Amino acid sequence: MSDGDYDYLIKFLALGDSGVGKTSFLYQYTDAKFNSKFITTVGIDFREKRVVYKPTGPDGNTGRGQRIHLQLWDTAGQERFRSLTTAFFRDAMGFLLIFDLTNEQSFLNVRNWISQLQMHAYCENPDIVLCGNKCDLEDQRAVKEEAAKALAEKYGLPYFETSAATASNVNKAVETLLELIMKRMERCVDKSWIPEGVVRSNGHSSTEHLNAADPDKSKCAC
Repeated sequence: MSDGDYDYLIKFLALGDSGVGKTSFLYQYTDAKFNSKFITTVGIDFREKRVVYKPTGPDGNTGRGQRIHLQLWDTAGQERFRSLTTAFFRDAMGFLLIFDLTNEQSFLNVRNWISQLQMHAYCENPDIVLCGNKCDLEDQRAVKEEAAKALAEKYGLPYFETSAATASNVNKAVETLLELIMKRMERCVDKSWIPEGVVRSNGHSSTEHLNAADPDKSKCAC
């Protein structure tokens, strides 16, 4: 796909404590590379990737592929950047909430991050995928898989144990989040919840495009 040749621009945001591997996770997804050196993200950074989303219908057949331009925003985990990073929450459509399987405190802080999202995201129940990162460091594990799955189930979140180093479940976690977002867009009658940044390559916003068929309906069925 050339520049501008896409159907939707979708913004995802990765969040979690400092050092859990957010930057490495996104770099692995976009470039299939891993940098073992820890570099602290200052404020906000982002990466991009083009993908094709093929919806599966009730009959099991896949529909026409939607060309997606993904912007993956990388946030600083430190408290001193919190006011800056939360300002970006409302513009994102989906969230990768990442904790470190070798750091129990990062797991305990997941609840705080969810509370932040409930306050600052576009709605009280945004689409979130929970990722327990660094699953390759099994000998250093501090968070049991059962505990992580129980927390994910409590909040109704998909959960993946990932590794930015080996790429385990990295693509699957992002693909699951994209599927959640696309299905939310499909089932919503009113698209006013969609952030303004979601645009079609023809220059029209997705809200304009999707509402044109039925402008009289004004309630979201999300």
